[in-house]
Amino acid sequence: MKLFFLPILFLFFPLALVAQATDLISAARAGDTATIRTLLHNKADVNAQDQKGFTPFIIAVYGGHTAAAEQLLQAGAQVNHQDATGNTALMGAAFKGYSELAKLLLEHGAEANLQNGNGGTALMFATMFGRNELVKILLENGADKTVKDERNFTALDLAKQQGNQEAVILLQ
Repeated sequence: MKLFFLPILFLFFPLALVAQATDLISAARAGDTATIRTLLHNKADVNAQDQKGFTPFIIAVYGGHTAAAEQLLQAGAQVNHQDATGNTALMGAAFKGYSELAKLLLEHGAEANLQNGNGGTALMFATMFGRNELVKILLENGADKTVKDERNFTALDLAKQQGNQEAVILLQ
């Protein structure tokens, strides 16, 4: 009788792991550090991905949840993970204007020059969206202003297109 239930247990075990991953992504989206702590304690996969390649860490950063992002980093989240389109958490922080989060990511080894599927970089995102404090931070942390995207544009080209004079000065 005991042997009968063993195969059934193995059928449901993977479902429990999927549920934990989904729960961890939901907790990261809400910035719920207590739930994140509980799920990580129960062995949830800190680098689990949804169908778009988003990890709990990327979701926490996109939501501006610094404490949750730091907690996930301490649990082993991959700081340079790229989602299905090639975007990273640092690109999200640059796009959203989260300077303090960007600093945290860079302190944990985020690569400023990774390119997404269109060749875009965190510096390009910061430039396009007028996040000039982030432009400074990224340049101070090794962002290469000569990188070109798939359209052959640099961050300087994008700053000029957007009329972002402060970024133009920073990038010259």
